[in-house]
Amino acid sequence: MALRMPTLRNAFRQPLSNPRFCQRRWAQVQDVRFLATHGTEERILSKYKDKLASKAKKEGVKDIAELKEKHKEKIEELRKAAVVPGATGPLTPPPSPSSLSSASPSASTAASSPWPSPPPPPQPRDPNAPPPGVKTLESFLNVSKISTLPNKEVETLWRLRHASNPQSIHFAVPANIFSSLLQTAKQHPAFVLPVPREIPVEHQEGEQATGQTQQAAELHYLQFAHPHKDTTTLLFTSLAEFKLRGEFASPHTTITFHQELSNSHNLVLGQGLVIENRGISVDEARWLVMCMQKFYVQSEEGKGRGELLKQFTTGDAGFQVERLIDEAEKAL
Repeated sequence: MALRMPTLRNAFRQPLSNPRFCQRRWAQVQDVRFLATHGTEERILSKYKDKLASKAKKEGVKDIAELKEKHKEKIEELRKAAVVPGATGPLTPPPSPSSLSSASPSASTAASSPWPSPPPPPQPRDPNAPPPGVKTLESFLNVSKISTLPNKEVETLWRLRHASNPQSIHFAVPANIFSSLLQTAKQHPAFVLPVPREIPVEHQEGEQATGQTQQAAELHYLQFAHPHKDTTTLLFTSLAEFKLRGEFASPHTTITFHQELSNSHNLVLGQGLVIENRGISVDEARWLVMCMQKFYVQSEEGKGRGELLKQFTTGDAGFQVERLIDEAEKAL
């Protein structure tokens, strides 16, 4: 026993061969569908051979082959009814000859392809259609119906359409005046306008004087955009909000000018919405709209206002807020 121990130790020290190379696999992979479908008829005939022979004798035929021939149509019907797609038959039934003859070559190619057919190409967008989110005049009034009405009735319908909303601003502008405004808006798409404020008077010690106020002004930033050939939008944002958030600042007032009736009625309809709790009232928003019109509709009397627009657009250092306030007060 002592002599055999080193031999056993040496045997344990020998590296074992890779079991992957030593393993022998004798199993064979068989197609289950092949085993289930092939040889089925022979097995059934051998199992029911005696019964089939007795059946053939009763019906007066010579053997089982003639019995099968006699009931050939019935056997075929039962065989079709027993087909299981994917197991004893194809997943999809073969197309009929009539459908093959009427189908186009592209359709037959697509049906035989294992990949899904590509989606149809997108329909070309109507160039006259407004972009998503932009409301045209048709969103508020039936343009085809009001196009035959006189201007006074159109303006009355426009006021009634928005009268129920206390935060709404609505108005009508002659088309020739709006044309001048639009031309200036394309040259100067952004500007600032003041809103008059009354603030409490403070003493030098920081205490407020009871009942005493002083005049001040709060600046608001305006921007024009032209999303559609018949639509121009005007956004008002407090300058403090715009300085803080830039292009992500939320406007407190949105005005839209609709020009669909400019040719037929010499009329441009405007409507807007003042968002509540944004630090500005509806009356103050109306004041901003009227003040904007005085600055943007060019006239001989408004040369000073036109000069301020140019200075602001070009970033001229000579732009003065005090002069802006003076011109705004003259404008109204």
